[in-house]
Amino acid sequence: MSEELGSHDGAAAPYETGLDLDADGRAQAWRALERIVEEQLASARNREAGPGEATPGEIRERLKRYGFTTPGELGQVLDDVTAMLRDWTLPTSSPTHFGLFNPAPAFAGVVGEALAAAVNPQLAVWSHAPAAVEIERHLLRFMGEALGLPPGEVAGSFTSGGAEANHTAVLLAMTRAFPAYPDHGIRALPGQPVMYASEDSHLAWLKIAHSCGLGREAVRLVPVTPALTMDTAALRAAIDGDRAAGRVPFLVVATAGTTGTGAVDPLPDIAAVCADRGLHLHVDAAWAGAVALSPRLAPLLSGIERADSVTVDAHKWFSVPMGAGMFLCRHRAELHGTFRVDTAYMPAATDLAEDPYTYSLQWSRRFTGLKLFLTLAVLGRDGYARQFERDVRLGARLRRGLTGDGWQVVNATELPVVCFRPPAEAAGSPVSGIAARLTAGRRAWISTTRVLGEPALRACITNHRTGPSDIDALLHELRRALHP
Repeated sequence: MSEELGSHDGAAAPYETGLDLDADGRAQAWRALERIVEEQLASARNREAGPGEATPGEIRERLKRYGFTTPGELGQVLDDVTAMLRDWTLPTSSPTHFGLFNPAPAFAGVVGEALAAAVNPQLAVWSHAPAAVEIERHLLRFMGEALGLPPGEVAGSFTSGGAEANHTAVLLAMTRAFPAYPDHGIRALPGQPVMYASEDSHLAWLKIAHSCGLGREAVRLVPVTPALTMDTAALRAAIDGDRAAGRVPFLVVATAGTTGTGAVDPLPDIAAVCADRGLHLHVDAAWAGAVALSPRLAPLLSGIERADSVTVDAHKWFSVPMGAGMFLCRHRAELHGTFRVDTAYMPAATDLAEDPYTYSLQWSRRFTGLKLFLTLAVLGRDGYARQFERDVRLGARLRRGLTGDGWQVVNATELPVVCFRPPAEAAGSPVSGIAARLTAGRRAWISTTRVLGEPALRACITNHRTGPSDIDALLHELRRALHP
């Protein structure tokens, strides 16, 4: 039987197996995909800002038509899946989506995704994809130097997103602090390692500590000041208290642009604490790190140049398709010490360049950086800067409008994240009810958060399609939601 299978497989044309299409079939599929993408882009401005109502049962029932027992026609499947995605997805590309950091993707980034899929380079080793590896290294050096890391010393990798980049930061910090950790784990350490982040930081740190074997209790959540930034006095006290108790501090995480309120921790002060206490400083600048490209806004990140490592997500404010994170650091040798392995089944190392699998968490990996490379090459640094500055102006417009309507803006940041509560005369109106009424109308979408422990509404502006009229539309919908 094996010989028959081998003979049959060898005689079959690729498209006869179903894994490919002939030229006519491909042409039809590309035309269908082009139509779908164009419809998505053309309708983005006029789309409602909320997803259609659906239940898990309804979607699962729809999927029962796909039992995968008989082959289907690609065009029909594309149309059906597109309809499901259109009806049952929160349309983050809408200019009145003010929820999370998922802006409409730049078209060059969409093209980059398609090209990366078609060429499908394997980025584990340099020798298999030298062009792709060097394109990503070029981008990482550019971004690291824009953030102020030492020219010529920037190391790092593209990641699936901020969580992987931050995970990499913890592993690097552990390797730097505890030489025995890579081979012998935490049982070889002199005490319980502990790390510090503000209580308003992204709590992926708890999951990361869990997965690294440190345990979630290894994460110290430092209180924030009334300005919603890390309290450096409390940080110093926490570090000193842990050391006095026999625990071993190794990492401080500063946030440059918190998810909830857009606060930027006092980076120069935190850097001074880390230098004095001998700790690794990582800055989670997942979304706000983008402003390093704007000469006017870059001072908001003052102090980030002193970081040992930094996280930036391109799929946030850089407007490339999900997902694309960047991990950047100034410790090339230690980064290699964190991940280097030698195996017989990987190609031999070359003197020309380092292999990506030796300095990153992933092995086989998609060409993640291409979508950012194309977008940056087309838009340019100045083009991105203009976009970020425009969004900041729109955020200021929203704050002025809210204040004029009597809403209480409860965060102070130049970044375009606005947190607010109902006017004093409507203080009894629950924030959750206002948000539910507003999003139910599907004309705008915002999220909720907590500021200093109290509920608040939250709107962020990072979508390149959002304009002044969309800000005014949000203000109008808020008035309607406040007084239904």
